[in-house]
Amino acid sequence: MDAVYGYMPTLETPRLRLRKLNIRDAQDIYNYSCDPQVARYVLWDAHRSIGESRSYLRYMLRKYRLGEPASWGIEWKATGQIIGTIGFMWIQRENASAEVGYSLSRAFWNQGIMTEALKELIRYGFRSLNLNRIEAQHETENPASGAVMRKCGMRKEGTLRQRLLNKGRFVDVELYAILRRDFQQA
Repeated sequence: MDAVYGYMPTLETPRLRLRKLNIRDAQDIYNYSCDPQVARYVLWDAHRSIGESRSYLRYMLRKYRLGEPASWGIEWKATGQIIGTIGFMWIQRENASAEVGYSLSRAFWNQGIMTEALKELIRYGFRSLNLNRIEAQHETENPASGAVMRKCGMRKEGTLRQRLLNKGRFVDVELYAILRRDFQQA
C-alpha cells in the first residue's frame, strides 16, 4: 500500500483537481490559512505569515518524498487556485484502514466542494489503495463537517469525549467511518 500511496496521482472531479502541492502554492495556502475561522476546528493555528505557509509546504514535500500519508491540494479548476487541502492523516496497512482530514477556504464553504473532494478521496482509497475502512473525525462544535461526512456515505460511530487538545482546550469529537462494503452498496 505504501508504494501506491506514495505515488499520489492527480485526481479529478467536475470542478476540482486534487494534486500534490508545490512551493509555488504558498500564496494560495496563505490566503485561506491565515483566516482564524478556517483554522478554528483544525489542529493547526492560522498562519501569521507566508513563511508559515512555505514551512507547511516544505513539510508536505518531505512527506511526498518519503511516501508517507499526506495531503493533496484542492485546486479550483476554473482558476488554478489552491482553495484547500484533503488527504490521509494516517494509513494502517495491517488493518487496511485510514483517516482522512481536510480544510477549505471560507470563500468556498457551503458549495458542495468538500463533499465533492471527499467523495473522490474515498473512491481512491477503496479502489486504488484497497482500504477496507476510511474514518474521519470532527469537533462536536463543527456540525458542518459532520454533514459533509454523511453526504459522502460515512456513518457516525460515536462521540469521543475530550479526544483532542486543540488551541489550549480539550474538545469532544464525533467519529465517522465508511467501510468498503458501504461504498460498494452505494
